[in-house]
Amino acid sequence: MAVSKKKTAFFCQECGYESAKWAGQCPACKAWNTMVEEPVRIKSPVSPGANKGLSGRRMGDLKRPVSLSAIDEAAEIRYSTGFGELDRVLGGGIVKGSMILVGGDPGIGKSTILLQTAGKLAAAGHSILYISGEESLRQIKLRADRIGKFDDRLRLMCETDLDSITEILMEEKPEIAVIDSIQTMYNSSVGSAPGSVSQVRETTAVLLRLAKEMGITFFIVGHVTKEGTVAGPRVLEHMVDTVLYFEGDRYAAYRVLRGVKNRFGSTNEIGLFEMAREGLREVLNPSEYMLSGRPLGASGSVITCSIEGTRPLLTEVQALVSHTGYPYPKRQATGTDINRVSLLLAVLEKRLGIHMSDMDVYVNLAGGVKQTEPALDLGIIVAILSSFKNHPFDEKTMVFGEVGLSGEVRSVTMAESRVQEAYKMGFRTCIMPAGNIRKLKVPEDMKLIGIRGLQQIGDYI
Repeated sequence: MAVSKKKTAFFCQECGYESAKWAGQCPACKAWNTMVEEPVRIKSPVSPGANKGLSGRRMGDLKRPVSLSAIDEAAEIRYSTGFGELDRVLGGGIVKGSMILVGGDPGIGKSTILLQTAGKLAAAGHSILYISGEESLRQIKLRADRIGKFDDRLRLMCETDLDSITEILMEEKPEIAVIDSIQTMYNSSVGSAPGSVSQVRETTAVLLRLAKEMGITFFIVGHVTKEGTVAGPRVLEHMVDTVLYFEGDRYAAYRVLRGVKNRFGSTNEIGLFEMAREGLREVLNPSEYMLSGRPLGASGSVITCSIEGTRPLLTEVQALVSHTGYPYPKRQATGTDINRVSLLLAVLEKRLGIHMSDMDVYVNLAGGVKQTEPALDLGIIVAILSSFKNHPFDEKTMVFGEVGLSGEVRSVTMAESRVQEAYKMGFRTCIMPAGNIRKLKVPEDMKLIGIRGLQQIGDYI
């Protein structure tokens, strides 16, 4: 009796591209050595009348298309997570029936914030099911005891089999479910190992269908690769409604929750949290935190302002310029793009005649929040000039503006919000693009200095 060979295919670990043959380079994302052979699930033929969905619905009972005018806009249901910072990143709260992916480095606090959020939602009267594939119930209980008290509406389960999880979800019908983590879930109909491209894709597809059919909101924890992206196929991020990333050093006290995809809100919002013994705490005034410990009277220290979503964020830019002892000067940036810093140094040399070919240049954005907005350009240049001349910049002056290759200072968005935030934090002078000064409503004792090119900045350093 002949035994049929199990069908296999090659999948890209980066983007999920499927191919019948192995290739050194993925044809879709062009990544090298990412094609892995995995079993392919072969569907058994069924008659159309026997095809049923997860809810037991037959093909003859399918929903019919509707027009836009027939859709009720008020049908979208949102509820607060109990964390104002998390609500901000989500666009105003959790949307019923949505799927939220939370990624981050190991030990950054993904499980902690989801357990805290689940506790707050349970205390608000929502039914929560926390499903863990990585920790035992005892381990979760130990963390919960450290964080605080929890309502009995929060129920826990340790399981990795997707069939069992699906049955429990259909039976319990919780409002919110937490899956920790998606890489540990196992679908028996897929022959590959847990965490593989096929498993992650098929498991997410089943959970997504449950979310849309039953109105369950899912929080899914996803591990990240060494490049900082969620492990598994890229299609995972396309399937979910919201993607959140936890950033920051696991040994530091502060964490940044950044939204990189959100179908229900802005994708540029950030939430700031502080890691404490009892769990994560919100940082309600990020600008105050970013400026804490700021040196006074030191050269190379300048305050600038960036916009994260709808929130102005004051940041200290530190620069250190010193003579190099090597044939090639060193350029290093922390918290911002090193290529942008190199470009600004070239503009300084070309437009102002300041030569730094024999100087090491180090730039640091204090606070641990990564920022790349062009409005930081003028602050970085002023900090470099302050360190180069060894002359402290006025500690009560805030600087922002985009710098072009011709040395011009270009206008930026939300200038009034930046100035208002600076005034609130005690700054009384603002150097900014001249094109932004018109029609600004600011307090009378706030002095605005508009400049059009870098040639004017030398008068203030």
